[in-house]
Amino acid sequence: MNANAENASLVTTETDAYGIPGVVRLTMNRPDAFNALSEGLLDALQAALNDVASSPARVVVIAGAGRAFCAGHDLKEMRAAPSLAYYQALFARCTKLMMTIQRLPQPVIARVHGIATAAGCQLVAMCDLAVAADTARFAVSGVNLGLFCATPSVPLSRNLSRKAALEMLLTGDFIDAAEAKQQGLVNRVVPMDALDAEVARLATSICAKPVEAVSAGKGLFYRQLEMGIEAAYQLAVQTMACNMMDDSALEGVQAFIDKRPPGWQR
Repeated sequence: MNANAENASLVTTETDAYGIPGVVRLTMNRPDAFNALSEGLLDALQAALNDVASSPARVVVIAGAGRAFCAGHDLKEMRAAPSLAYYQALFARCTKLMMTIQRLPQPVIARVHGIATAAGCQLVAMCDLAVAADTARFAVSGVNLGLFCATPSVPLSRNLSRKAALEMLLTGDFIDAAEAKQQGLVNRVVPMDALDAEVARLATSICAKPVEAVSAGKGLFYRQLEMGIEAAYQLAVQTMACNMMDDSALEGVQAFIDKRPPGWQR
């Protein structure tokens, strides 16, 4: 098997997932390694996301096969090539993947079960939304090995309060799904046997909205977060004005005035 074919098998792609048109589910497929992010898995997930970006997909779900969502980087692989250049390239590759998720026009939902540790927890934090099983656990545990989880700290500190994020980073301790929801790392927590149904409900709600508004809104949301408030408002004004000129928004507002469902909901 060549490298491309082998990498492709590390991520399975399901279109119209959960029976919902427009929903694509990408499943990390290294169950025996708790879906640790090997170089091959990073490449396969990057390729799958690149394909989705230019597709008509409306929502993307990222899941893990087997007993866990993702256990972070593949430590055996990392330890086998100890050089500064290698580690810089590896973490840059992972960062590219994380930023691809944020830059996708489609909302990305993490479907979390088992554990999400280190870069796996980073992956949850970088997804736009997250639904977790009530038995899921989360940690940025690199510090326990003498390695501060620097790259996971970037999205973690943008999801949790500073003190909550830093406590996770400095202790490496696990938090459960309930605390992850309380701290803002995940949106919803449900029993494991209801996980797929809850992901499907969230995806269905998003798919019912005009794609132009969802895509423009996601892009605006992340860009304005990094700005001062005046610049954020300037960007928001321009985005909202352009959105208002879109046919779907004009139809939605007219439908509200006419007290009828908008045409794109029918």
